[in-house]
Amino acid sequence: METIDYREFETRLKAMGGQLRANIGKLEEELAAIVAEDEIDDMEDLAALESDSTHHNLLLAQQRRELAEVEHALGKIADGTYGICEKSAHPIPVERLRAEPHTRYCIEHARAAES
Repeated sequence: METIDYREFETRLKAMGGQLRANIGKLEEELAAIVAEDEIDDMEDLAALESDSTHHNLLLAQQRRELAEVEHALGKIADGTYGICEKSAHPIPVERLRAEPHTRYCIEHARAAES
């Protein structure tokens, strides 16, 4: 099994976190603009604004969840538990970490958690 280069993953996770924070900031600005929209002339405009607002809120929630996972992974690097499955306590293969650096689980337990 290949050994984990913690610096590689820390760098990737920090970059992911920065991108997610930027995305969150942009979504919050766009959502504020949608909410501030006060020139609603008809039901179609109202429906479009509501749809945009719902879409932005869903994206924002997803980005915040992903940022929380990235921050959790960075905490695991700091405390020396990165790359260890939180269910089985077995090492997570480096290939899986490269595919999803903020994963908490090996593939077997990730599938079980999704069910």
